[in-house]
Amino acid sequence: MESNVVTISTLVDAPIDTVWTLWTDPDHIKQWNHASDDWHTTEAENDLQIGGKFRSRMEAKDQSMGFDFEGVYEEVKVNELIQYRLEDERRVRISFASEGDQTKVVEVFDAESMNPVEMQRQGWQAILDNFTRYVNGKSV
Repeated sequence: MESNVVTISTLVDAPIDTVWTLWTDPDHIKQWNHASDDWHTTEAENDLQIGGKFRSRMEAKDQSMGFDFEGVYEEVKVNELIQYRLEDERRVRISFASEGDQTKVVEVFDAESMNPVEMQRQGWQAILDNFTRYVNGKSV
């Protein structure tokens, strides 16, 4: 079965070390990890090392539904790269690169087959856009 690979990106107004911390720290993840304002992340765990696991609990604010998003890290290079495998074996690769006073974040992920690829792209981009707003709000 051929998988569709989706690429999304953002440019954040913060240095790479700040971006890395806000991306990987569970207390920060809970603040930005949602695609729309009617969802939120209620729990986040992150063992950021090769073989380490992460988990985020995403729930609708009206408590109508929720799910766990989890996987295992395959590659971690501080301030540069995170690659992980999801429970369904799909892979995600996130790269971080300094661009002057800004940081470019690029996510490449295998699309799943249950939902249209464009819907997945929009959902993941919405989360990335929330991350960008969160970081830019933290920047001094």
